[in-house]
Amino acid sequence: MTAARVSDGPPPAPLGPGPGDVASGSHGVGQASLRDRNLSVVASLAFASPEPVSRAALAAASGLTRSTVSRLVDTLLAGGVLRELPRQVVGRGRPATPLAPARGTLAALGLEVSPSYLGARLVDLSGAVLAERVEPDHLEASDPADVLGRLALLTEELLGESADTFTELVGVRLAIPGLVDRSGRVLRAPNLGWRDVTVAQYLPGLPRLALANEADLAALGHALAAPGRPAESGTFFYISADIGIGGTYVVDGTPVVGRHGWAGEIGHTLVDPTGPRCTCGAVGCLEQYAGRDAVLAAAGLPPDSPADVLVAAAAEPGPARDAVLRAGRALGTALANVVNILDVDDVVLGGQLIDFLPVLRGPLEEELRERVLATPWLDVAIRPGRGGQPALTGGAYTVLADVVADPGAWLAAA
Repeated sequence: MTAARVSDGPPPAPLGPGPGDVASGSHGVGQASLRDRNLSVVASLAFASPEPVSRAALAAASGLTRSTVSRLVDTLLAGGVLRELPRQVVGRGRPATPLAPARGTLAALGLEVSPSYLGARLVDLSGAVLAERVEPDHLEASDPADVLGRLALLTEELLGESADTFTELVGVRLAIPGLVDRSGRVLRAPNLGWRDVTVAQYLPGLPRLALANEADLAALGHALAAPGRPAESGTFFYISADIGIGGTYVVDGTPVVGRHGWAGEIGHTLVDPTGPRCTCGAVGCLEQYAGRDAVLAAAGLPPDSPADVLVAAAAEPGPARDAVLRAGRALGTALANVVNILDVDDVVLGGQLIDFLPVLRGPLEEELRERVLATPWLDVAIRPGRGGQPALTGGAYTVLADVVADPGAWLAAA
């Protein structure tokens, strides 16, 4: 395999996977543009399929002729977007050559700065993790120059060690637990203690580097089973919980981020107007009841206690269980507002909430039954998400979804 290279491809697209354009209705569109649209259609269909798909199946699904699809597939194969699998005999027809997302060619990097760790995950078009590194730390009230400098070194080492596992790095997405803008600035990350930080100056040389809210990317890590392939459930409200708490409403696989990209800050919604002061400056925020530090303090445990210690303590009656039950009631109060406003019936809990769900569920669902207006007719499902830093996966998937949605742009830039 040739040495990996850094892409100078097209600029970052807005957060979330983009649907492929349909090939029909292209009157007046140039030949190159029509080809790019058709490449998008074929690639999107191939990636969305849960099983390898044949050229004939792509032709039938797209409405394009078999000869056109064959030419487009050849282009995607040559560009490292798709790969061929061994031929299979289907029925009495000619052997079909199944197609699947390419492996070890184009790759994307998901990065994350969390109050609890620094992380990096390299993922290829098939969804395979080529390399990853997660370094636990305490990054509350940290210096952004120091933290991002360390992240740059971690990234350089990871890419160097894995250079023979892919051919091209097409982009990087960095997850931040706070408000970010589309110009690449961290406006405010209360639990990191950061304000108005321009990230790119500390992470030079990374292609198509873009920022996004950690909860938005983590939600995408649950909404997609692989790059370009939707998961079983594509509409839900996701809650990410560590020291802080973030939320994201996902509709048909796309995070609803709001006009400025700042939607979903459920951790700073009010659950008690007489409650304690939050890091954001307000009082009574959800984070002060269900955030990690708040739960540990209420449980009477040291602030650096690992999650399994708190989980074990909460299994028995005592301060730890009381702290988790209090967190469940606060979370139920906040979620009832979300359900009343958004009419969502599927809630995915991430981060530390996954381990606490058996204890949380009772008070959480009790608050929902009491506070949700549509309770007699609405059954709100509360389910655990996947662990393992999903924002890293979601960040990489977001970049690769851009390739799937517009492979022509990448092939032209290669």
